[in-house]
Amino acid sequence: MGEGKSVMVVGIEDNQHSFYALEWTLDHFFTNYNSNSPFKLVILHAKPTPASIIGLAAGPGSVEAFSAIESNLKKIAARVVEKAMEICKAKSVNDVVVEIVEGDARHVLCEAVEKLHASVLVVGCHGYGVIKRTVLGSVSDYCAHHAHCSVMIVKKPKTKT
Repeated sequence: MGEGKSVMVVGIEDNQHSFYALEWTLDHFFTNYNSNSPFKLVILHAKPTPASIIGLAAGPGSVEAFSAIESNLKKIAARVVEKAMEICKAKSVNDVVVEIVEGDARHVLCEAVEKLHASVLVVGCHGYGVIKRTVLGSVSDYCAHHAHCSVMIVKKPKTKT
């Protein structure tokens, strides 16, 4: 990857909003630069821990459930990374680093920004309302307030029906 370039981290997960944010970012910052983009591109997927899925319940069958969930989370992560690489390849963006880091996406993204000295963090937006965002928590809101860099939240336009 190009030395001296600013780092742009794009957080991805297994949903259309995330892949739209990646495509939008590639179109606006990478595709038209013929490998002379001002940024080094790092695509990051935060893989949840099995414990975050099943909670701290320990009972009969929890070891089997834990293993099955871990296996499924690894498959999802591999699929997310594969799709991200396909999107990059389709847009002729080959100078890219893709990482999978286990943990809560909010913390994983903010820690990656620190570790990589990123200038920009790009995340997608589900478009949840205030109540749903409050209950579920918002990765984009958290990153906008806690990441030590500029945060770009890419919203997928609503389709007219």
